[in-house]
Amino acid sequence: MAASQPPRAAQQSRVPGAAALMLLTGLNFLNYVDRYVLPAVQPEIQKEFHLTDAQLGFLTTTFFIGYIITAPIFGWLADRYPRKYIMAAGALLWSAATLLTAYTYTFDALVIRHALVGIGEASFATIAPSFLADLYSEDRRGRMLALFNIALPFGAAAGYALGGLLVVHHGWRTPFYVGALPGVVLGLWIVLLREPARGRVDLVPESGQRATLAGLLHNAAFWTAVLGMAMLTFSEGGLSQWMPTFLNRVRGVPLDRVGVIFGAITGFNGIVATLIGGWLADRMLRRHSAANYWISGAAMLLGIAPMALALWGPASATFPAIFVGEFMLFLNTGPLNAAIVNSVSARIRAQAIAISIFTLHLLGDVPSPQLIGYISERTHSLQKGFIPALVATALSGLVLLYGARFAPKLRPTDSAEVLA
Repeated sequence: MAASQPPRAAQQSRVPGAAALMLLTGLNFLNYVDRYVLPAVQPEIQKEFHLTDAQLGFLTTTFFIGYIITAPIFGWLADRYPRKYIMAAGALLWSAATLLTAYTYTFDALVIRHALVGIGEASFATIAPSFLADLYSEDRRGRMLALFNIALPFGAAAGYALGGLLVVHHGWRTPFYVGALPGVVLGLWIVLLREPARGRVDLVPESGQRATLAGLLHNAAFWTAVLGMAMLTFSEGGLSQWMPTFLNRVRGVPLDRVGVIFGAITGFNGIVATLIGGWLADRMLRRHSAANYWISGAAMLLGIAPMALALWGPASATFPAIFVGEFMLFLNTGPLNAAIVNSVSARIRAQAIAISIFTLHLLGDVPSPQLIGYISERTHSLQKGFIPALVATALSGLVLLYGARFAPKLRPTDSAEVLA
């Protein structure tokens, strides 16, 4: 009977593990609130600075240039030094940069502000998943990363709603101030966390492909997951950046109503679909090692038709189609992030995540917002600008279904959350 009880170390670590998950999820939420205020207020930014659509798209590109260039540096540091201090420093940097919005009265200043926020957020996004992976084993990471990544849609929804509501009465700068002080508080709180032992809860044994950077070049499980996520990021980045503008410019929906309705849809789908995807993947993973890839690939392919209907269908179908399309995209959040984390061992996990961040943003939402803006200008049709996003969604689904054959096999052992 005693053998059926979880280890004492695991019992004692459940509260600290849950506390770390909640704290990092909260900081991730603020991360995305700041990031998605911009799409909600960008029509007003465009008016003040007299920007073209391509220039407006370049703001997001600038953010991700700072983000992806510094991510490998933070990954290298995180695999060698205590991770909590690096995450705390990054949170303080992006919170300070958020306050710089008060002084952005030129387009160049706005570009610098976005680059600094990207650098600060890169440290957190690179390190947090590897930190949490050392608290939860592979068969729990779908749910854990789903909960952590609820911050993306929930933060995006809050950013859209916050920007849409405040921009009408208080100007476009005001929404950016909201996340600055909470970011400082949570950033300082991170320092109080205990550093988990690296790799102690992993169920998949180390191998040359999983534990070395040289072997990573031949790790098909890693690369198919990363490339699938890169195509998803291309689609999701472009759609999230330009959909509020599309609803305002093409469908004639007022900005404050866009922020509330689109934010509500994104928030609901982000919570419900993300949690369902994470729970379903962990449940299926007990019997099928490729569950993360199957669920993600199928969800991507099923999301294409409603996305197209939202763009080219009747106006009455726009919001319902957006709802269904977003649901399918968010369904893969937990499984796809878990697939990337599970494909490598703890020895190089932070560096591998940094490489994945560099790749998926370089191929994904670095070019997509500006490309959509460029096509929109050339064709005088914002709908045509979205065509590459739909193509990328299809490619993502196909790559992930192919990658299922390379999914790592779990060892037949019980999992536990263990802190050093």
